[in-house]
Amino acid sequence: MNHFIAKLSISMLLLLAVCMPQLKAQSLDQAKKLYNEGQYSEAKPALERLVKQVPSNPSYNLWYGISCFKTGDFSTAQKHLEVAAKRNMAEAYFYLSKVYFDTYHFQEASDAFQSYASLLTKKKQTPEDPGGIAERSKNAQRMLDKVEDIQIIDSTVVDKDQFLSAYTLSQECGSLQTAQQFFKSSDTSTVYMNQKGDKIFYAHATSDNHYCLFNQSKLMDKWGDEKQLPMTVNTNQDDNYPFVMSDGVTIYFASKGYNTIGGYDLYVTRYNIGTDTYLTPEQLGMPYNSPYNDYMIVFDETKNLGWFVSDRFQPEGKVCVYLFIPNADDKRIESDDMDLKRAHAAPYAIKDTWQSGSDYSKLISLAHRAIPFGQKKVQHDFEFVINDNTVLYSLDEIKSTEAKNLYMKVLAEKKQISDLQNKLDKLRARYEAAGGKGNDQLKQEIMECESTISSLYNQPAELEKQARNAEIRSMNNNN
Repeated sequence: MNHFIAKLSISMLLLLAVCMPQLKAQSLDQAKKLYNEGQYSEAKPALERLVKQVPSNPSYNLWYGISCFKTGDFSTAQKHLEVAAKRNMAEAYFYLSKVYFDTYHFQEASDAFQSYASLLTKKKQTPEDPGGIAERSKNAQRMLDKVEDIQIIDSTVVDKDQFLSAYTLSQECGSLQTAQQFFKSSDTSTVYMNQKGDKIFYAHATSDNHYCLFNQSKLMDKWGDEKQLPMTVNTNQDDNYPFVMSDGVTIYFASKGYNTIGGYDLYVTRYNIGTDTYLTPEQLGMPYNSPYNDYMIVFDETKNLGWFVSDRFQPEGKVCVYLFIPNADDKRIESDDMDLKRAHAAPYAIKDTWQSGSDYSKLISLAHRAIPFGQKKVQHDFEFVINDNTVLYSLDEIKSTEAKNLYMKVLAEKKQISDLQNKLDKLRARYEAAGGKGNDQLKQEIMECESTISSLYNQPAELEKQARNAEIRSMNNNN
């Protein structure tokens, strides 16, 4: 009996040995079929098993890494694509550049793409760059280096077609509606109306099947003929989601044209009433823009708050609306720590942008409260952080005479820098309008202005530090 069992066991082992290659081949064939059909979620489990069976197989790591990337699992994708890249698989470098780019590692994205291009060039093949990732990486890295230091105090995930529901604008700032509400149309746009109710800005699809920006003015009780904003603002791609500041000349919008780093990027232009022209739009920096679609930015000057909306890190059909405190001084993250800059640029967690000890609950509540026309919120003169428990908002609150005098210098130098920056913007606009040719004097003025700003840039921060130390000494002496 035991002999029979032994023989049977041997027979079963031999059968399994014969069948195992077939079972493995069947699993591989199934995985490849799903992968080649673009069914990456369905292919992932089988590919994962194959990678675990043969961890060093470059093809398995490539297919599994790409499937992870396609389904939004960037960390796993990076791990396995890097294994495949070590075997000089060009496709691995190509998708690594995408993974690095989408996770804000722009220099690594550029390097990976160069490796991809070099491998193909050696094979006498032409590298593909359908999304322009090489150029976008350079632009995005410049943005990351200069990321703004803003406080994002709240965020809300909503359906993409419902993001206006997260905004509560003060009446002083005008109003926002969807195109469906205002025009009873099917256009996926928003309509901004000024506080007086006599001018609107919006977008709709043109005969070229892309969105362009338009405005209309009300004459008596009727809306006049719509005017398309000039092609110095509009592009040959989609331009959408306009918002106009209370000055009536500063216009924010989203565009897929120009040198975007994502799909839609956010831009600002200004209307020149005297010449009936618009300045060349300027691309906003990070965190407002990202490798993803950034649809709209709105400022409520009465509340001193703003919103921007993005589909970064969101599932299909969803967007995140970020509530933030505007950065009036254009303060940037001054650090060589790239992880710190990414935390502010992404941001993966909004708490990474908070000032220590700050309580934002009242501001969050204010953001959702309607403020009627003529009712102004009490404005802070500035925000002077002393320590985790103390923030001062006016000169009267500064007790130390030395600290007050120092902080007055801070305010004066910030004003000087702001005035110089405005002057520089105007000089650059004039230079650009002239085509950058034949105006050496203007060029010299721009260079001198840039040099002056550069020399002044770090002075307010140093003076503020001295003022803080003086106020802390005063507080300690009085305790």
